Amino acid sequence: MTRKPRIAKLLSPLIGLFGLLFIASGAASYYLAHTQLKAQGITVADDASFLAGDTVDGPFSAYSQAATVEKHALGITNGKTYAELDQKDPIRAVAAESSFVRASLLTAVTAFGLSALVAGLGVVLLFVAFALGSLTRAVVPPKGKTPEKADGLEPATA
Repeated sequence: MTRKPRIAKLLSPLIGLFGLLFIASGAASYYLAHTQLKAQGITVADDASFLAGDTVDGPFSAYSQAATVEKHALGITNGKTYAELDQKDPIRAVAAESSFVRASLLTAVTAFGLSALVAGLGVVLLFVAFALGSLTRAVVPPKGKTPEKADGLEPATA
């Protein structure tokens, strides 16, 4: 006797809906991070290790500029970080500001990564919903046919 997979029939579209919601949320978050970062009008420094001269509007250009800011800050402070500088050192304000800029750029990189992760999870959820839906259609025989003759084969006898 074949059981009707009622829960699977209910979960398949629900999981698919969550998948679409995750994809939309991830795409919207990525777009928001992109537009907000681009609105700042930052250009990757000419001495950056990669993407020099590019507009900072994505994860790679933001990371490149963050690395360049760190390189410049360490050059100004003779290799010392903000925490290593004396509290009365006049260069400490420059180190603090560069640290804040770098942290903001790395936060943007994280936002891009998380939004891509959420969208990717949405795609995975769509695949799960499709697979679960396919299984429910495979288990339930078409209407009007008995489970034993659903595939046109006779059941085996011992």
